[in-house]
Amino acid sequence: MTPTAGEGDPVPIYADLVRERGDVVAEAQQAAARTQQQAAELLGVHHAGQPQLPTA
Repeated sequence: MTPTAGEGDPVPIYADLVRERGDVVAEAQQAAARTQQQAAELLGVHHAGQPQLPTA
């Protein structure tokens, strides 16, 4: 993930921060996806946000 300034110029500080601290935004997105998947599995949901249809 590389945010850019208004005219398409890369934001220089972002690249430096990613090098120094890691890509926190990407890590947070991955953690959120894992959490959503785990919750879906625990709740018996086939697809996140879509409840499993009741069986008759």
